[in-house]
Amino acid sequence: MSFDNQLKERSNNTCELCGATADLSPFLVAPRQGTNSGEYAYTCSVCKEQLEGKQETDANHWRCLNDAMWSETDAVKVIAYRMLHQLKAEGWPNDLLEMMYLDDETLEWAKAGIVDENAPKHKDSNGVELQHGDSVVLIKDLNVKGATFTAKRGTAVRNIRLVHDNPEQIEGKINGQSIIILTQYVKK
Repeated sequence: MSFDNQLKERSNNTCELCGATADLSPFLVAPRQGTNSGEYAYTCSVCKEQLEGKQETDANHWRCLNDAMWSETDAVKVIAYRMLHQLKAEGWPNDLLEMMYLDDETLEWAKAGIVDENAPKHKDSNGVELQHGDSVVLIKDLNVKGATFTAKRGTAVRNIRLVHDNPEQIEGKINGQSIIILTQYVKK
């Protein structure tokens, strides 16, 4: 049985978020890979377009989450959590978020898709925002504390990791050794 058929059967051929019956299709809940039907929600075009940002979010449309948040499908609960979190300024989603329960693994999945607009951003020496996994180049020779080498200007550092509690630092490997590098000394 294909994912599409599994989703139709699971959802009783209705949108798992709002209950609509027209124009339904699978929606992969990021950051999952789509390896099983549990990583998808069966959604109508209105829900899907708002989730993908193709249409402006209509807070009243999402009042349907009052029912969807109790779904037994983790993908649906993740979407409900994210949308309620996004709509917190409306007031009513706060009550629903307080009632909602997600196990640790599902909560981690849900939080992985929430972008905190107020979180400090990691920026290189030119002010370009850095992302986890980027490659950067050193713009200055750096003495590496605790090591017997100097990281030379022009050295490429691939697959960086952001230091989550300090936007002025990144982690990377140079000469096979993991080091902390100040963002002011790198460029993307």
